[in-house]
Amino acid sequence: MSDTGLSQAQQKMRDGGVAETAIDVFSHFYRLLESGETGVIPESDVDPLVDVDKQSELEVPEQVGRDALAKTAIIKLNGGLGTSMGMDKAKSLLTVRGDETFLDIIVGQVRHARETSGARLPLVFMNSFRTRDDTLAALEKHADVAVEGVPLDFLQNREPKLRADDLTPVTWEADPSLEWCPPGHGDLYTALQTSGVLTALLEAGFEYAHVSNSDNLGASPDAAVAGWFAQTGAPFGAEVAVRTAADRKGGHQVVRKSDGRIVLRETAQTLDEDAAAAADISKHKYFNTNNLWFDLKALATELERTGGVLQLPLIKNSKTVDPSDPSSTPVIQIESAMGAAIEVFEGARVLEVDRSRFLPVKTTNDLLVLRSDVYELGEDYRLTAVVEAPYVDLDTDHYKTFGNFDARFAQGAPSLVGATALRVEGDWTFEAGVTAVGEARLTDPGEPATVPSGATISADGLDVS
Repeated sequence: MSDTGLSQAQQKMRDGGVAETAIDVFSHFYRLLESGETGVIPESDVDPLVDVDKQSELEVPEQVGRDALAKTAIIKLNGGLGTSMGMDKAKSLLTVRGDETFLDIIVGQVRHARETSGARLPLVFMNSFRTRDDTLAALEKHADVAVEGVPLDFLQNREPKLRADDLTPVTWEADPSLEWCPPGHGDLYTALQTSGVLTALLEAGFEYAHVSNSDNLGASPDAAVAGWFAQTGAPFGAEVAVRTAADRKGGHQVVRKSDGRIVLRETAQTLDEDAAAAADISKHKYFNTNNLWFDLKALATELERTGGVLQLPLIKNSKTVDPSDPSSTPVIQIESAMGAAIEVFEGARVLEVDRSRFLPVKTTNDLLVLRSDVYELGEDYRLTAVVEAPYVDLDTDHYKTFGNFDARFAQGAPSLVGATALRVEGDWTFEAGVTAVGEARLTDPGEPATVPSGATISADGLDVS
């Protein structure tokens, strides 16, 4: 059935207007999948990554950094809808500080870097079909952000979800849009080429690209980091950070024994029997922040050499066609990771960066901390933590979706600068001026309740005196 499945998938992609190169990439991964390839990286095949440059030790002359930034383009991955928070629009349109959205802050960071360095610093978004219109509409108020000769955005590709039983494209009449999925953020390189943006950047005189997720406001343009990458002469670079207990289950960097290349090992590429070793943060010290740097000419050369099909590892993602319905048809999504390209380029380098360059918002827990007084937004539009961020755990029954979360914090986030944790059980609505201290905790009252203005939450619960 696999030959039939591939033919059907290819035709569906052509009918859907998908670029031929993207179809070639999908076909490559499909053949890997049908051959039994899983993309797993056994612990026995890798060594820990230990020898890395450190941001804290960089000695980059100011002019070198300016010159590097002048040749750099900023690319933001903006295809996510924030579905994990119950959203149906780009996550980057969420407000973070007052009326400022992720998008506004990203633009502010780029604008400030332009003003202080003199660099053109184009800002380009990789959107999906679902995020493009809203994002471009939101950018209309930032008329100065566009750079002549460089598009504001390009579209990521899409591919069919495959039935797990026979690898044919799934059919889902209840919502045909659910028959499609993105190919993972490894599609960045294919989409850059097929959209013409890679050529446009090169023709406009740019040499480097800095790529990061739009929900990571820590990844602001940095001349010293740009200068580091330029000085290495490497074709590819990745910003990594030291793993903490909270990062035990995430992807991490390792070194492949067979050729000494740095490899990104995602959770889905880890064998069950290797889970403990992969989670050992004293052994595997670094995780990938998804803040990447690459030489545009080197990428163009490699894409030309491979016919547009970079040899990225396969990620086999098993799901159901309707993610909200576990009884719906089991499917396989063929994916690849953007950071996995580090193994494609000989001489790739990594840089250990401060944790402040990694501030992702994956849940409403993260969003509450970012909105709180734990962070300050500077004139350079960088978010700076004034204290170590506390651990936040909001009851998923009442706070998981953005709509529910926003309704319960309509008068603002509580003060968290004096808290080491905030755990909320049950349905609580917070009024203005609430303060959390120490190991703050609210237990479930069994019915909707209110935390009144001026109240303090501590390990002993709610104090309204």
